[in-house]
Amino acid sequence: MIHLGVNIDHVATVRQARRAAEPDPVAAAVLAELGGADGITVHLRQDRRHIQDRDVRVLRETVRGVLNLELAVGEDILGLALAIRPDQVCIVPEHRQEITTEGGLRVAADDRALAGAIDRLRANGSLVSLFIEPEPETVRAAKAMGADAIELHTGSWANAWNASKGDERAPALATQVARLERAAHVAAEIGLRLHAGHGITYANVGALTHLSLLREMNIGHSIVSRAVLVGMERAVREMKALIDAG
Repeated sequence: MIHLGVNIDHVATVRQARRAAEPDPVAAAVLAELGGADGITVHLRQDRRHIQDRDVRVLRETVRGVLNLELAVGEDILGLALAIRPDQVCIVPEHRQEITTEGGLRVAADDRALAGAIDRLRANGSLVSLFIEPEPETVRAAKAMGADAIELHTGSWANAWNASKGDERAPALATQVARLERAAHVAAEIGLRLHAGHGITYANVGALTHLSLLREMNIGHSIVSRAVLVGMERAVREMKALIDAG
């Protein structure tokens, strides 16, 4: 069974547009879990553009499933993660000018800051994943660095899927599918837990469910967009049904 992690960052984006008290991402998390979400994902960014420290602390006390905290390596946010002990931490790259995460994490053997963060988080009881590009050498580097899991950046695949309207005979999409399949195969070979995320929608989610030993999808923008129209519980329930059907 593939678990669904619902990213509620953009509920906080709406709130922060007015610096108001609503909508509350914690309330959104409760409704997402009622709709069948297996976990809740939030990205606490250095610039605090959407999720705030308070949100993470309250979510730790509220979420009944898995709390997955996305973060870039930085001592202040790392300190918060160590204090609240989320079930999972996904380490991501971060640039202040980007609208959303634009690519996978660079994983270099000599990156002492990354290695140190992984060690500290794992020792503190959190499962640690790295958000990476679907390249076999990067998958192996993540394992060597000590990660428990990887989350494959599916953005390039999603762009190719949209451009081809899902026609897997299209060369660009076939190339991206092959990249994901190779990376998934390597992860399975070396014993890394496999997650996927970025650009996954109601239209394309079924095309990912075949990946070898895929354990978790983290989906945010598409679900929050649907929730604006039909409510969070229904939006999550619909996505969960598509994943299960796949």
